[in-house]
Amino acid sequence: MAYDGKLLAQARAAFEDDKARRREEFRRQREALWARLPRLKEIDVRLRRTAPQLIALALRRGEDPAAQIDRLKTENLALQQERAAILTAAGCEPDALTEKPFCAACGDTGYLPDGAMCTCLQAYYVRAQNRELSKLLNIGAQSFDSFDMEYYSKAVWPEYGMSPYDNMDLIRETCWRYARSFGKGSGSLLLTGTPGLGKTFLSACIAREVSRQGFSVVYDTAGHIVAQFETDKFRRGGEEEMEEAAADVRRYLNCDLLIVDDLGTELATPFVQDALYQLINGRIVTERATIVNSNLDEAAIRKRYSPQIASRLCGEYRMLRFFGEDIRKLRQRRSR
Repeated sequence: MAYDGKLLAQARAAFEDDKARRREEFRRQREALWARLPRLKEIDVRLRRTAPQLIALALRRGEDPAAQIDRLKTENLALQQERAAILTAAGCEPDALTEKPFCAACGDTGYLPDGAMCTCLQAYYVRAQNRELSKLLNIGAQSFDSFDMEYYSKAVWPEYGMSPYDNMDLIRETCWRYARSFGKGSGSLLLTGTPGLGKTFLSACIAREVSRQGFSVVYDTAGHIVAQFETDKFRRGGEEEMEEAAADVRRYLNCDLLIVDDLGTELATPFVQDALYQLINGRIVTERATIVNSNLDEAAIRKRYSPQIASRLCGEYRMLRFFGEDIRKLRQRRSR
């Protein structure tokens, strides 16, 4: 999986903050127990001295430290048993004064012994990513379960040979399966159709599910994407703007799933064509998945874009054609 550096930094910061809060809470609870039961503090102080003593004995030269090491181990065990008995008598867990990691799998490091990211840190990454996605997508409310089919007519449209309802049911199922089985080589989707038919909504549903699985997801409009490519290439604007553009371009090219919204609303210039080709072709070559939403149909795409772009969008992507009445207008009429 490809992790976004900025979001991973945010995730690690939150992870470390929570770990520090748990450590501080344990310290307060320990101090409270020591105040109630002073003998516990005496035992803990003696136990902490055991490790340095064992090391010193092991390094001592000229005599066999085995007997003394055995004696310290016996004393250590007796102290632990006494501490457990005191805690139990006080109505506490026997190991209440033993600081334990929140995540047993990684020991609160965030990474497993083989170097893979632990699921505990992945959860922080997903939350950071969802906050970023929520700036543009309402992924908190938009899910496959909440997708409302009642606005799609069941009357057959002759030019399509099926009803908007049946077509939308197939599209929703396709998007759901795509999201649930997402992984390397999932391929890309082209969602086309007039405005107000659910393209962005279903993109948000996919983004939510794919993000939940721990994959990196980036959503942006086609206009802003090409603007960031332009800023990065020609080094325009202030230092902060240029750094942000360079970081965004890396995210567009390297994330596990890129969602490009409103393709066709950006300016049609040679640079835009070049930037879009670099983005679309680059992600195909590296087998990274992309979802493109556009109000343009296939004929309009082939007319607007270069043959290289059009052939990739219409040939390499799985095309999902939306048709029906504008849901926004239907809602407005029903609310009157």
